[in-house]
Amino acid sequence: MYHYVRPPSAELPYFQHLDITDFRLQLDWLAERWRFVAPEELRRCGDRHAKLPEGVVLTFDDGLADHWQWVIPELLRRQIAGIFYVSTGAYRSGKMLDVHRIHYILGRLGVVEALSRVEAALTKDMFTHDHIEAFHTQTYVRHREEEARRRFKRIFNYFLATEHRGVLLDCLMADLVDETALMRRWYMSPEEIAAAQAQGMVIGSHSVSHPVMSRLQPAEQRAEIDQSFADLDGFTGGLPFRTFCYPYGGFHSFTADTERLLADAGCLFAFNVEQRDIETRDWQQRPSALPRWDCNQFPHGQIAKQGHESQSNNAPST
Repeated sequence: MYHYVRPPSAELPYFQHLDITDFRLQLDWLAERWRFVAPEELRRCGDRHAKLPEGVVLTFDDGLADHWQWVIPELLRRQIAGIFYVSTGAYRSGKMLDVHRIHYILGRLGVVEALSRVEAALTKDMFTHDHIEAFHTQTYVRHREEEARRRFKRIFNYFLATEHRGVLLDCLMADLVDETALMRRWYMSPEEIAAAQAQGMVIGSHSVSHPVMSRLQPAEQRAEIDQSFADLDGFTGGLPFRTFCYPYGGFHSFTADTERLLADAGCLFAFNVEQRDIETRDWQQRPSALPRWDCNQFPHGQIAKQGHESQSNNAPST
């Protein structure tokens, strides 16, 4: 599992990403030990009695411009393919998804400055009633950077009412960048998505808006799944088969309803985040929750340490 793969950026001195040089080194390391599974092998595994292929499957989340600019050329040079999971909401709204706006703000300002700006903009009406007391007792941590990062996440993930999260991010982004222009250079374009598929890459769904699916009602989950596949079919002229990966990942991030709705949508398999190999029983008994490793669990997979802040993950959870 990969997210941001790129060289360092002067625009984003604190950004968490895997350096493209380390990505190439990790591909070398993997190639010395295993083979890479081809997409057509995965499609044939629609027959649950077929033998599970042995090897490595590369997955890339979020439909990022990094993937078109840096990852796909490297895969093509090596004659291997990857699965690219795209969230389609940004193409509908013309704005970046909230999860990526948060990454940009943290990468641009660093967590201490970002937290300071958030705190200055907060008002009592922005909080969910259930978390008002927790905010006052668990926040205003201005000391170590990792404490500030945890607090920043708690504010956006738990303390803010949903309707205020986007408004606050609008204000923060407006002070930093032309977001319309940034959106166009943050994600692969629909034309690039189509070209990636034509070049042998697999395109899969990562929902529309990148929500925690388990927090949605079944009808809302269905809309996220069905609309995202419809968007991707429109971009590509038709997906050869349907595959999905859960935003954020982990068993807490989806439900039995999610798995049922994916089956109804004709999804062949879906990836969870669980640090282990796929086994035959996973494929045969629960293809809607396949495990996968984060790239940082292997040599050369640790993020680039830009700026002066402690960083610990290829894709910061937000």
